[in-house]
Amino acid sequence: MLAKRVIPCLDVHDGQVTRGVQFGRAEAGGLRNVGDPVELAVRYNEQGADEMVFFDITASAHGRASMVEVIERAADQCFMPLTVGGGIRVLEDMQTMLRAGADKVSINSSALATPELIRQGAEKFGSQCIVVSIDCKKVAPDRWEVFAKGGRQATGLEAVEWATRAVSLGAGEIVLNSIDADGTKAGFDLVITRRVSESVGVPVVASGGAGSLEHMAAVLLEGRADAVLAASIFHFGTYTVADVKRHLAGQGIPVRTA
Repeated sequence: MLAKRVIPCLDVHDGQVTRGVQFGRAEAGGLRNVGDPVELAVRYNEQGADEMVFFDITASAHGRASMVEVIERAADQCFMPLTVGGGIRVLEDMQTMLRAGADKVSINSSALATPELIRQGAEKFGSQCIVVSIDCKKVAPDRWEVFAKGGRQATGLEAVEWATRAVSLGAGEIVLNSIDADGTKAGFDLVITRRVSESVGVPVVASGGAGSLEHMAAVLLEGRADAVLAASIFHFGTYTVADVKRHLAGQGIPVRTA
């Protein structure tokens, strides 16, 4: 069995890391400022993180320029792979982030709006560089629907079907975000994670709901995920990456150790 990955995620707004609940909805607590993204990235690099995800939640041009600088600084100081998502709409955006030092780019709403962007990116940069992030919500007893625009816009697409199509177009990895569980620390959605993991032939990263070490082990074992992504439990010091890896190893889950 391949080693399972532990991936911290940084939501970056105008050059600073923030953290919200259920996609930052005001009624769920809005956003909290966490700190400097490069300082956090270096900390997680030292803790043994397998990768780092930076998600740009800034809409302004100034914020986009700040994000490029963040990636350049992080790539200069960290030795783990870096993934960047948020606001990547065309091939030129992908190229900008890859040139800045990112190893992968993550697309979500832009992939839904223009599925051909997945194929174009894979052909130009390689499938290993193209991550498709899927935000899904349980809308019926046995249906998980894909949402766009930060979880605000229903698409009518079923999550497994969209994941399968994204991979057929060239996506080299899927990040599966549960809108229901995001930031709640109540555990991952194991059912849809397992369904997607068993339906695609590329790695699936589970996201949304990490609150305990047991949650992480469960989504890798029961959910069949290849990697686990978390934010709050790392940013606020609940656990370190090393804590997570020790627990996973104790459960017989293979992880990379320094």
